[in-house]
Amino acid sequence: MISLKGKNFISLKDFSREELQYILDLSFDIKKKQKVGEETPVLKNKVLAMIFKKASTRTRIAFEVGMYQLGGSSVFLSPQESQIGRGEPIEDTARVLSGFVDGILIRTFDQKEVDDLAKYASVPVINGLTDLFHPTQVMADMMTIIEEKGKLEGINLTYIGDGNNMAHSLLIGGAIMGMNVTIATPECYQVNTEIKELAESLKKDQNTTLKYVNCPLEGAKGADVLYTDVWASMGQEEEAAARKEVFKGFQINEKVLELAKKDAIVMHCLPAYKGQEITAEIFEKYSRVIFNESENRLHAHKGILAAIM
Repeated sequence: MISLKGKNFISLKDFSREELQYILDLSFDIKKKQKVGEETPVLKNKVLAMIFKKASTRTRIAFEVGMYQLGGSSVFLSPQESQIGRGEPIEDTARVLSGFVDGILIRTFDQKEVDDLAKYASVPVINGLTDLFHPTQVMADMMTIIEEKGKLEGINLTYIGDGNNMAHSLLIGGAIMGMNVTIATPECYQVNTEIKELAESLKKDQNTTLKYVNCPLEGAKGADVLYTDVWASMGQEEEAAARKEVFKGFQINEKVLELAKKDAIVMHCLPAYKGQEITAEIFEKYSRVIFNESENRLHAHKGILAAIM
């Protein structure tokens, strides 16, 4: 019997394949019950504190609505409206909040801030996104792939774009769950070397391939899933113009899609800048999948909450 109560959700690397599958199964069960109007008040009277140093649409609403639908509630904290923005140490914030709430979600820039929060908190901490990882998004992505392809093991996923937090978390998730992951990035925007080494270590004895290329056409060959993200993430706005030049060609378009399998799907974690990382035509063609992927943020996040709180 798997029990994850009290466990932090900081990176997928902290979970076994069986534990991640447990959360996915829980997420599917919660989604199924919601669709037929069955309530799941498993977090009745529990409260989640939500610290957002980075702006959000999907992460915030998924966790806020998710807590409500699970019978609990949430408290939103922005730097402008709390002592966090006035320099209160994260270790003090962790201990203060632990006396008031049952879990803490943080969405911020520096991974160390999440790690330190978890070190000093006595309640579960969830990483809602850092510059290094975006594990909650990948749980929704894996739900979507299972719904579309029936499995994760043996699926060929190709990510095209920046070697960012999404590329990192897809690599780690793929390594653990048995997906073959190809990352196609410009040479100067490759995945963090330490993340590559970590993903390789997580493969263990699985017959899983992790591949890195600098040509999107090469990466797209034989893909079951094509995945992309924005070229410039939050905090990189000043680099946007320069990145547009570098990332030309790293776009999911008809030419790229033709090299994937005939039944390939296209995914995007949103927001999308159509005409940059993906054409408007391809986006609309696969909008059903992309917006189901977006909705699955709600169900996957509820699965995480129900599992650890």
